[in-house]
Amino acid sequence: MAENNNSSAVLEAEQTAASYTSETNSGAGTGTSAIAPGYGTGRRKEAVARVRLVPGEGKWSINGHSLEEYFPSRLHQREVNSPIVLLKLEGKFDINVLVDGGGVTGQAGAIRLGVARALNQIDRDANRAALKKAGFLTRDARIVERKKAGLHKARRAPQFSKR
Repeated sequence: MAENNNSSAVLEAEQTAASYTSETNSGAGTGTSAIAPGYGTGRRKEAVARVRLVPGEGKWSINGHSLEEYFPSRLHQREVNSPIVLLKLEGKFDINVLVDGGGVTGQAGAIRLGVARALNQIDRDANRAALKKAGFLTRDARIVERKKAGLHKARRAPQFSKR
């Protein structure tokens, strides 16, 4: 009898504790987000992406090119599209992107962050928990270390000769 009361008290405590966290939603989205315009800026390494989401049928425009033209690699296409796939919102937004600087991988990461931030701005209640849990709202702070005086690169020292 006491064991039964304990388990119900623990279950009740877990439910109330979960109601206080921002990630009460479990896992992926449900596809029930609000469909409205949104804007987000993403950065990765030296790349900066300005992303505009507009209700539409899922067309991508990256610097005036389609997704397949701009990112021929399927890996980069999947990375850029991952926040939309996670929330099950494929075909609900047209995505317009202006991206500048960096290389292909940095630009793909910047666009992913910009899309995630725009989706978060559109419907914070429905989208934030899933995006945060997947790590799409975190900016990757790793950048190239600067070169130091007296060294060839950031840490590469000149070759030492004993004689």
